[in-house]
Amino acid sequence: MPARSGAQLSRRVGQKKQRLSEAERSRSLPDVARTPSPEEPCSGPHTCLGPPATTGPQRSIYFLSPKDHPARLGSEFFDQPGVRLARALLGQVLVRRLADNTELRGRIVETEAYLGPEDEAAHSRGGRQTARNRGMFMKPGTLYVFIIYGMYFCLNVSSQGDGACVLLRALEPLGGLETMQRLRSTLGKGASGRALKDRELCNGPSKLCQALAIDKSFDQRDLATDGAVWMECGPPGPKPAVVAAARVGVSRAGEWAQKPLRFYVRGSPFVSVVDRTAEQMQA
Repeated sequence: MPARSGAQLSRRVGQKKQRLSEAERSRSLPDVARTPSPEEPCSGPHTCLGPPATTGPQRSIYFLSPKDHPARLGSEFFDQPGVRLARALLGQVLVRRLADNTELRGRIVETEAYLGPEDEAAHSRGGRQTARNRGMFMKPGTLYVFIIYGMYFCLNVSSQGDGACVLLRALEPLGGLETMQRLRSTLGKGASGRALKDRELCNGPSKLCQALAIDKSFDQRDLATDGAVWMECGPPGPKPAVVAAARVGVSRAGEWAQKPLRFYVRGSPFVSVVDRTAEQMQA
């Protein structure tokens, strides 16, 4: 009896040592040799390709990266001089979340810089501040939305400098195109019944506001914190060739009408107005 008990104990000790040895070998294998189970959280080299655990404007699955950093552009991005911001905005993505949680996306392909009190084409020329243009004097990243022709809206983003901002002139539609079509048909010239081409959805400052359902209620909102409109980093890749040209519709601004303060992505079919002369000079 004691001999059999000793044998059983020896067998148990041997089994325990074997389990410990197998566990040790498993831990010593590199991570890449293991495949995570569906319940295992993604970490290390196991990069999740699906949606993040927490959705919302801070984390868009459209721009997931291996490091899974938030893609939303913060206040520090907008805190730069107007011309620099106008160029930096090219390629970034404007996102609009509707009340039903539909997200509309467009890559910025055309902008105009307005440089504040000295700029004869700016609404802040001469340093005048009004209830209408207050957004231009607020912190960088604040939206300034104004009305033209009594019915159309234009979207601007404030930059460094009192009264300075950047007008968003055109987008390349990326997501929610069917909804953009519907909104443009309801609010814009598309009401004639003709289906708009993709390049016609956002190729103008008022058109992009129609396509994204942006109106005066967005005036003075903060792009860095708002839940219905924000900007995300554009997808990685080479920087696009940029054309600098005169702004559109500012012919009464004297010498400022000819300053090359409009910037657009060369070759983009989504730009509102192509300046062939400027392109040839900058070729």
